[in-house]
Amino acid sequence: MKIFLEGKWVDKSNKIEVRNPYDNSVIDTVPRADGGDVERALSFAERGAKVTAKLSGYDRWRILRQAADIMAARNEELGQLISKEEGKIIAEGRGETSRAVETIMGSAEEAKRIHGETVPLDGDPGGGKKLGFTLRVPCGVVAAISPFNFPLNLVCHKVGPALAAGNSVIVKPASDTPLSALKLTEILLEAGLPPEGIQCVTGSGGEIGDALVADRRVRKVTFTGSREIGDRICRMAGIKKVTMELGSNSPLIIMPDADLDKVAAAVALTGYGNAGQTCISTQRVLTAKKVYGDFLGALKPKVEALTTGNQLDEKSKVGPMVKESEARRVEDWINEAVAGGARLVAGGGRRGAIYVPAVVADVKPEMRISRDELFGPAVAVTPFDSMDEAIALANDTVYGLSAGIFTENLEWAMRFAREVESGNLHVNWGPQWRADLMPYGGLKDSGFGKEGPRYAVEEMTELKMVVFHLSR
Repeated sequence: MKIFLEGKWVDKSNKIEVRNPYDNSVIDTVPRADGGDVERALSFAERGAKVTAKLSGYDRWRILRQAADIMAARNEELGQLISKEEGKIIAEGRGETSRAVETIMGSAEEAKRIHGETVPLDGDPGGGKKLGFTLRVPCGVVAAISPFNFPLNLVCHKVGPALAAGNSVIVKPASDTPLSALKLTEILLEAGLPPEGIQCVTGSGGEIGDALVADRRVRKVTFTGSREIGDRICRMAGIKKVTMELGSNSPLIIMPDADLDKVAAAVALTGYGNAGQTCISTQRVLTAKKVYGDFLGALKPKVEALTTGNQLDEKSKVGPMVKESEARRVEDWINEAVAGGARLVAGGGRRGAIYVPAVVADVKPEMRISRDELFGPAVAVTPFDSMDEAIALANDTVYGLSAGIFTENLEWAMRFAREVESGNLHVNWGPQWRADLMPYGGLKDSGFGKEGPRYAVEEMTELKMVVFHLSR
């Protein structure tokens, strides 16, 4: 595929190969953009922001709604593309496309709802003859940098609200999975978006990503990715609006009164989807000692039933990781934990980019599989003695994106909600759950700012205060 730059599709001789993680075959190639391409994109986007700002809310709604309809009609095509380039099973590829449709539809609806409010200035001692109200206006140029693991929906979470708010947007997709973002660009143009409204450039984050976020013409950066890259972006961005959706090592607390069959079923779903490559994937399973052995016994057969293989085979339940180097990393971390005294209860072992879904028990909190973000198909199970200890373990991390608890005790559930340091909290489910319309974002080093179309539109607009000084 070609990149979309300065209102036209552009090819370059320097290419990036996009490979199917399962067999390493080349699916397609994309151009490797450079600093000169970034400069061209920024100049065009600065002019484009004036075009998109003039679109009415109705026009923005119409374009985004039409794009959603096109995406829905092409669900199978898009689902296949996602699965081929990222490695998630085809059912998850189709599911991601359906979610992306909802994200764009939600963004369309928000385009009609952008509004200010009156401010009661007569509440001020000198404000009796003042009339005040606020206006929300576009930021201008938005740089949207997206990760590999949801190559369509997470791009939609950035592009949809950016366009709904009247901005122009430059998309920099992950180099491993750029095809879905380019296809979305194509669909938006087909839906009637002015060519000035979007550009999509592919290439090295260090070369083109850094140049984008550091440039003063970009007024908003929205990034999803690792904590380390997020930290670098924040240091480079300067004085501009920034939304960071970063990493996690999401805890799930299992209290003694939990229904263990329900817990095991939930962990099998929330710990291994997309081969564990989800920011809010269940990673640390903190289990009351009273039910520790019974829980492992309930979880083991459910994880062993997760068949691995070609992600395009309807029978596969877990596909390959995005590339073999990531599967090797997961293998190393788990081997390190076992060497340190942990037990491999189920699964484990690697075939190319496939890592067989694993359960690792007796994990010490200081082990890397517990302290860092694993981002792979395994859960680390750790026992605890009391609610105090469970909350302390859940909070003993730099991250705070999502957490869950299983209990029938209302007091325990409320204490969890109040005391666990996380932006998303789930009672009687695992950490991996997200409705695309909800406010989604983390605490601590998991980032700041919220996604979800309504909340992202606020992040992608500026608030202006208008005061009329009246004579009477």
